[in-house]
Amino acid sequence: MTPERLSELVKAAASELGFDLCGIASAGPIRHPDFLRNWLAEKRAGRMGYLYRHLRSRIDVRAWLPWASSVIVTGVNYFQKEPKVSDDRPRGRVAMYAWGDDYHANLREKLGRLVARIQERLGQSFDSKVCVDTSAITERELAAMAGIGWIGKNTLVLNRELGSYFLLGEVITSLAIAPDPPETDHCGACTRCLDACPTGAFPAAYEMDPRRCISYLTIEHRGELEPELATKLGDWVFGCDICQQVCPFNQRVPETNESGFKPRGADAARPELESIRAWDQEGYEAFTVGRAVARARIGMWKRNADLARLNARPETPDHPNE
Repeated sequence: MTPERLSELVKAAASELGFDLCGIASAGPIRHPDFLRNWLAEKRAGRMGYLYRHLRSRIDVRAWLPWASSVIVTGVNYFQKEPKVSDDRPRGRVAMYAWGDDYHANLREKLGRLVARIQERLGQSFDSKVCVDTSAITERELAAMAGIGWIGKNTLVLNRELGSYFLLGEVITSLAIAPDPPETDHCGACTRCLDACPTGAFPAAYEMDPRRCISYLTIEHRGELEPELATKLGDWVFGCDICQQVCPFNQRVPETNESGFKPRGADAARPELESIRAWDQEGYEAFTVGRAVARARIGMWKRNADLARLNARPETPDHPNE
């Protein structure tokens, strides 16, 4: 089978299995390796020590999997409307991607079925590795190489139809599949995402400093937060969607068809702050089991809830936000 015909087969199988996006990149060096090296050298990854490991495979997947020839990059839409709450109790805010079941398990299972379907239609096996978020590869660079979208000024992958509200998953494979051309940048002169960030996490367009990002601060940062940043978290208790909410490409995104991404009730998206502050280990596990929100430990959730409660209070001249 020709590489071009194989690309058609892969994309047809991905569509049948419910993937909203699918593109092919050749296994090889990412397009901006020096940017990654410099970004890490400047310690912008903060306390995410795992990003400093396996740099060679993050630059070229073949350093990890020498047999790799192609990377199948997929995207699944997770956009949905925020569920309504029935009371006015103080509540926090959770990033949309984490409202439902853990996307890691969802996408791994779906990608496994994609591999099986390709093997069935080819009538042969091949080497493959399924990756979802946690592997030592540079997903966004691979997505841009595969034509899924372009990397926007907020460093998220943007697609003209789905904006940035989609989750990435990859199959690294030994199959020689015809690659797709990269997508061109459509951000133009727009800076809405940069201007909207309350913590100034973007030192420049196309650059992210996670140490100032609300998602990093609420999910990855252990311990206390700098007061100057803590007062700017607003009511976010897990992640942040601000730079996505203002993006013009995210204003007409269709709702997801993936039932596993649907919220487990209104509290999944807007948890009650006093409930979080009262959690014991059992209460924490009941809320987080089987969900991506388990990434943050119980102490971090309580810290975030405390800050969200303080940020909701009106400021006074003597004791701002207290």
